[in-house]
Amino acid sequence: MATRSGIDAKAAIKLAEDHQNIIFAIKAEFDTSTLLLHSGGGDLVINSETYTGAGTLLAVSDIEDSNDLKSAGVTFQLSGMDLSYAVTESYQNRPITLLLAFVSGGTDHVDGVMTLYKGRMTSTSITDSPSDGVMITLITENRLLDLERPCNYRYTKESQVALAGSGDTGFDAVEKLQDTDILWGRST
Repeated sequence: MATRSGIDAKAAIKLAEDHQNIIFAIKAEFDTSTLLLHSGGGDLVINSETYTGAGTLLAVSDIEDSNDLKSAGVTFQLSGMDLSYAVTESYQNRPITLLLAFVSGGTDHVDGVMTLYKGRMTSTSITDSPSDGVMITLITENRLLDLERPCNYRYTKESQVALAGSGDTGFDAVEKLQDTDILWGRST
């Protein structure tokens, strides 16, 4: 049984085995399309989606995990990609997911999948060199970083309208409550 979210039962069984054939897969969700790549060759179907093999053209930085409530981002590098796609596509704050897929040896059958990382894209870097060609570096961050940022929303009607629209009247009476005397525990 899997006890961590993002691990299916088949992946939990594979984790207990001595030898595994693994492939990393990324799902980068852009506005116009979703980029599905994996670190092997050929096409691979994971969760009913077809991932294209990038082989050694796809690199993933180390993934840090700890018991502390902290966040470390992950960096993805992709070489040999069409430069126009990287320049024209909006990427800021778009979701990205890194999966670990267990495949049967010598086949393209996925035996189990687990989610290694979920975050959002924050910045890109593009380098073009004669020896290495075009390399796109995609820097991502985990949503846990939002916990360290101050929230500018207050329990006021103005914040509620900005957040939910003008039809919500949940905070209309908050301003009146600030100056109201409430008699508590007294008989009237």
